Amino acid sequence: MTPMAELGLSGEDRDLFEGVIAGRRRALAKAITLVESTREDHRQRAQSLLAALLPHSGRSLRIGISGVPGVGKSTFIEAFGMSLIERGHRVAVLAVDPSSTVHGGSILGDKTRMELLAQREEAFIRPTPSSGSLGGVAEHTREALLLCEAAGHDIIIVETVGVGQSETAVAGMTDCFVLLQLPNAGDDLQAIKKGIMELADLVVFNKADIDPAAAQLAAAQMRSALAMLHPASANWQPPVLTLSALRKDGLEEFWQVLEKFRDTLGASGEFAARRRHQALAWMWQLVDSGLRDGFRRHPAVSDRLADTAAEVEAGSITPTAAARRLLDLAGQQK
Repeated sequence: MTPMAELGLSGEDRDLFEGVIAGRRRALAKAITLVESTREDHRQRAQSLLAALLPHSGRSLRIGISGVPGVGKSTFIEAFGMSLIERGHRVAVLAVDPSSTVHGGSILGDKTRMELLAQREEAFIRPTPSSGSLGGVAEHTREALLLCEAAGHDIIIVETVGVGQSETAVAGMTDCFVLLQLPNAGDDLQAIKKGIMELADLVVFNKADIDPAAAQLAAAQMRSALAMLHPASANWQPPVLTLSALRKDGLEEFWQVLEKFRDTLGASGEFAARRRHQALAWMWQLVDSGLRDGFRRHPAVSDRLADTAAEVEAGSITPTAAARRLLDLAGQQK
């Protein structure tokens, strides 16, 4: 193994590395806190830690879960997570909550709604406020995912807020994107118009116990609708399942479908191709984020930013002219 000194790790960070590798939840939580920090010295330490842990990552099944509020995502994830632990798996849940516009913290607090799963040593749950990040996925979700893999969690679930661009965001960082639906949520074709269904690898109608007939009808309608779309993978036609997370009915079939999905895409080489594409997309996201941060910290931009923003709000300058002015100050506008 490469010496810690060569990886830029020493002292506390070496302890974090060893704690994460050993699968200690406290060390994993501290490591995620480090990568989420906005302090420059913390960012440098986090990058060194991530580089050291990278060889220990990449050996999990990454599952994205999305769906409208009220569909039962937390109930489903807890029931599914408990069933996975019974099978001998170690589960990590990265639950991204919408942020409060007042105090910036999580509104829903998923960890309090997965009490049984949170008590298991084989599970790790990290609720994180989205903090305004595009797509309802926290800025450092990918880093947190890598850290969970390094800690030995072989099943990682990323739960999004299920609004706006969240489906696209989670589909771009997971192996399998699961869309939870409600049996009586209205016209399923409306969802298809949003492009959501084209991203789904698996569609699940939860709460089927409330009205089994309606759930079966909704599933049949969805199968017909999906047949008219081009699936995300040429090797996989998204199945449509019904289950009740509350009663734990249908979880066995759900896991069997996930295993079939993993085996099918693994044999075709698509799994590996998705991971490579996601790594490249992650790089560009970090480039974009770095450019925005650098732009805001530019001395000339910083000096004029507040005044320019005030002019835009007052209507004395167009947003286009204001943006051009600021870019000229940063030396980015040709």
